[in-house]
Amino acid sequence: MNRKQIQSNLMLVLVALIWGTAFVFQAMGGDSMSAYAFNALRSLAAGIALLPLIAFNNAKQKKSGRAAEAYPKDRRTLIVGGIVVGAALAVASALQQLGIGFTTVGKAGFITAMYIVFVPVFGIIQRRRLPVTVWISVALGVVGLYFLSMNGSFTLQKGDALILCCAFGYTAHILLIDHFSPKVDGIKMSCIQFFVCAALSAVFMLIDGSVPTWQAIGEAIIPILYTGVMSSGVGYTLQILGQQLVPPTLASMILSLESVFAVLFGWLILHQALSARELLGCLVIFIAIVIAQLPSKETAAA
Repeated sequence: MNRKQIQSNLMLVLVALIWGTAFVFQAMGGDSMSAYAFNALRSLAAGIALLPLIAFNNAKQKKSGRAAEAYPKDRRTLIVGGIVVGAALAVASALQQLGIGFTTVGKAGFITAMYIVFVPVFGIIQRRRLPVTVWISVALGVVGLYFLSMNGSFTLQKGDALILCCAFGYTAHILLIDHFSPKVDGIKMSCIQFFVCAALSAVFMLIDGSVPTWQAIGEAIIPILYTGVMSSGVGYTLQILGQQLVPPTLASMILSLESVFAVLFGWLILHQALSARELLGCLVIFIAIVIAQLPSKETAAA
């Protein structure tokens, strides 16, 4: 492993750290305002944070004489993709933010990361053969979820149920990105999705009647900026740079560390301790996530 590869790996670890701590700031932001208001403001901050990056890339392409020829000149695909992906993000992030209000950030981090297990399973819709490792990861994920979230009456806790639905939402979000991203500029589509997510969240905020006061915004400004600028803007950019020299399987494994960081910082900052049973559930889910990313025979052959 050369120096650049080591730097790329460390960059992805930093992304996982940023995303893991974001759960803590989401919980803090939820103390000051509704889930819809918080998501509207953080998504707006994220979209604005990507505008300078888009301007920089456009200037760089013009200077090198490679203006957007790398992508099809179909603005309709870019706009439709941004709207659809943004709508999926709005639903998933709303479920996540609502769920965090009823559970710990550590549990939320691990249950959200189940999307890494769900994504391959939804490949059945596209008639893809699933390797045995995926089915093993699904089984382990169910076992881990049981230890982490089920109570004595075999019912899923309210907050954990919302986060589980959020994981399915992020699964749809990832599959939609997989469909649209090869056809358009990924950073521009991401910027559009954040503004769409902000708009839809604002609509639900108005319907819910939970418009935040300036005082509430002031109290939550650090969580809003961290989750918007750092988690979305900086995290997204570092992910793109880091994955340039890191294989997708290894990258996914490194990024899944966000769930571990969520538990760690939930304990350090919010003093949210997990029981031995819940920690066992976290461990089993993490093993499931890692197994889901192991290369199959088809991947190795490619």
